Amino acid sequence: MPTKTLTTEFPAVPHEIHRQWSNWGGNQSATPAYTVRPRTDAEVLEVVRYAIKAGLPVRAVGAGHSFTPLVQTGGILLDLAGISGITGTDTERLRARARAGTAISDFGEPLWNAGLSLTNQGDIDKQAIAGALSTGTHGSGVELGSFSSALRWARLINGHGEIVEIGENDLRELKAAQVALGTLGILLEVELAVSPRYHLAEQITYPTWGETVANWDTDIASNRHYSFLWCQGEESAGLYELPTPAGESMINRSYTKRYNAVDLDESTDLSSVEGARRDRAYRIYAGGFMIPFHELEYYVPMERGREAVEALQDLIRTRHADQKYPIEVRWVKAEDGYLSPFQGRNTTVLSVSGAPGTNYWPYLRDVDEMLQDFDARAHWGKIHFLTRERVAALYPGYEEFVAVRREFDPYGVFLNDHTRALLA
Repeated sequence: MPTKTLTTEFPAVPHEIHRQWSNWGGNQSATPAYTVRPRTDAEVLEVVRYAIKAGLPVRAVGAGHSFTPLVQTGGILLDLAGISGITGTDTERLRARARAGTAISDFGEPLWNAGLSLTNQGDIDKQAIAGALSTGTHGSGVELGSFSSALRWARLINGHGEIVEIGENDLRELKAAQVALGTLGILLEVELAVSPRYHLAEQITYPTWGETVANWDTDIASNRHYSFLWCQGEESAGLYELPTPAGESMINRSYTKRYNAVDLDESTDLSSVEGARRDRAYRIYAGGFMIPFHELEYYVPMERGREAVEALQDLIRTRHADQKYPIEVRWVKAEDGYLSPFQGRNTTVLSVSGAPGTNYWPYLRDVDEMLQDFDARAHWGKIHFLTRERVAALYPGYEEFVAVRREFDPYGVFLNDHTRALLA
């Protein structure tokens, strides 16, 4: 983007100069020229317009839960934590609006009080909603889409320094905005399709791998949320702080999670018993995974899910027996976003992790190479090895997304090295 000589000082918005930033997992860091903490939409707009005049790149940060270099910039880093809060609910249309920096955990109570709930969410609820949308973050359930599939409207600042709105009548732009890696602009506010509020009943079990396989199709089809973590070693469960039965070996067993909607009387029917909780959905679905790890997460067509999991198990046993993090397996419904990893296909999710401070790269590269045979896509916020050429081949809407991105940000204000290599 062009660089110009400035005659104005940096806007009067809370900021720090050359403050180092690092992510939650500790594997990404950057030292931007300015770290800015705007409190209002007007302040965000002022900073973006300053950046355009100065020829400085801009990236946004939420909770820092991505493991990829999405946030890195030497220019302006916008911390959106102050741009938060639920801004509206509509129980007839089943919609909720929120400012971009709102943490997922902050949706639960306000939506419940309005008779609503998030339709789905992931294991962790600390992310900002803008980051969750931008990377295709998801939960598990073959009839449930990712956060991005629920996006129905967005208000953002584009690379021209304009506030623009994208709604359901702007289908081309909406499909681009649903998963955009922050490259269309700075999100200010979003509207999500939500559900009538509901309670969940939890069931945690510890089947052997043979039992997991025997009930594969039934468990996927008959539970609102179903997922499991396959453990290859005695220490595997502990790496994710998974509670396990006393005296039972977890080797070649699955820590299996099922959640189903139930009608509860909150005065008599709630339960806090670990593994059999019964409560409001937002209170019990998210949780765990608090010890930092470095994660790779790839997506294969659902019909090849079991084959891919067993190939990954064989890879660990035969070539990487030192890798002890469990394999987490989930399911996500097909959706429409151009860069959604679930675009056009029901998906089985495979997640593996490496221990911080160890050389896990040979393992992750072998996982990547093996899963290429399954036409695997990747979570944009987790470690991956996708190139521009691979993305273009895997995503039918890739060229349309790039065209929209160039219209919204022709000078690359919102690109960094990582996103430029993939999407410029």
